[in-house]
This record gives sequence, structure tokens and C-alpha cells, in this order.
Amino acid sequence: MTQSETARDRSPVPLEEDELLTPAEVARLFRVNPKTVTRWARSGKIQAIRTLGGHRRFRASDIRHFLEQGS
Repeated sequence: MTQSETARDRSPVPLEEDELLTPAEVARLFRVNPKTVTRWARSGKIQAIRTLGGHRRFRASDIRHFLEQGS
């Protein structure tokens, strides 16, 4: 990983209210593993939407609220 890639990974992601985020994008915001985000969704800490293919997506507004709570 180059220095520019590292800097890009750590930059905050601008969140649109109706935007749907992947577990990897949410994990990047919290600097945790994507599997941790999946566990949070399973335990009910954060709400997830399921795609037709069964993948989890997270509303940006829900994630913003979770971030403001201090996780």
C-alpha cells in the first residue's frame, strides 16, 4: 500500500442522507474490521438493509447517528 492509498483510506467519507454504505465503508469510518460491522448489525447496534442478494447495506443517516453517539 502506498502512502497516497493510506491517506485516502483514512479520509472521512462524505455521507449523503439517503446513501447506502457497504460494511467495508462503515468499517473504514470506525477503523474496525468489516466483520465487526456485521456483528454490530446482527446484535442490533446498527440497522442494516438486506439487498436482494442478501448483502448488508447501511443507511448513511443511521451511521452518522451511531458515530455521534460515540459508538
